[in-house]
Amino acid sequence: MYRFLLTPRWWGINLFVVLAIPFCVFMGTWQLGRFEDRVQTHDAAEKQPAPGTRPAKPIDELLPVDTVTSGRPATATGRYADQFLVPGRKLDDKSGFYVLNMLRTDSGKALPVVRGWLPGKPGSTAVPAAPAGEVTVTGDLQASENAGTTGVDTAGGLPGGQLGMISAASLINLVPYDVYDAWVTLQDTGAGSGTGSGSGSGDKAAGALRPVPAAAAQGTGLDLKAFQNLGYTGEWFVFAGFVLFMWFRLVRREAEAARDLQLGLVEEEEAEAASEAEAESGKGGSKDAVGSGTA
Repeated sequence: MYRFLLTPRWWGINLFVVLAIPFCVFMGTWQLGRFEDRVQTHDAAEKQPAPGTRPAKPIDELLPVDTVTSGRPATATGRYADQFLVPGRKLDDKSGFYVLNMLRTDSGKALPVVRGWLPGKPGSTAVPAAPAGEVTVTGDLQASENAGTTGVDTAGGLPGGQLGMISAASLINLVPYDVYDAWVTLQDTGAGSGTGSGSGSGDKAAGALRPVPAAAAQGTGLDLKAFQNLGYTGEWFVFAGFVLFMWFRLVRREAEAARDLQLGLVEEEEAEAASEAEAESGKGGSKDAVGSGTA
């Protein structure tokens, strides 16, 4: 009764099932691995000591910024150069802007330093002057922002002296020197704005600035993407079960058609047409299921 399994049409169906089930299992296992990696990264980030409790290190020793070095106190020595205002930034649910200065180091590269936050809009709020002369700053290290960072302005068209995104890619077009692919935010906006031979000139004015807290490194939390990976894991295993279910269903229908044909209950043409229609519907359902799981 099951000799139909050796026909060319069923060889194609069997080959599809043999290939589809391992593929679905592999994809489900891969998505589960992605979810477990995010969980481990989240656990490692939770175990990291608070940024302020870790010793400060020179900026060059902490680059490139990753989930381990993000938030670490970094030190750099140089002179403040160009200043930019970063509008549209909130602090404690209040709208304001960052005050960012480029610190030109002895190496020739400049480190973007967020000296603090001020309420209001750029141009309508007085900005404290940056310390003059050589200064040594200590701030929490942050990775360059991107289009997905909260608060960034990717529309462009900002007035001169304003910056929508704190990143080396944005700054390299605005300044005539190399820029570190990172930035620091000062947690001491008074004396922390700079210590050195010329730091005293701006300390009193800089007291109006409020420190900008360091943000957690991207990819260290159990965010929506992590649970999407978990959802995709379930989908792929469901697809594997669906393929197997459809194969058993097709075999059963084909066997029933063959039995009815032997008993003379149906004509041969009707049995072949019914089995072919069932096979085509099964293939179509499997392809649609796999297509939805890779979206």
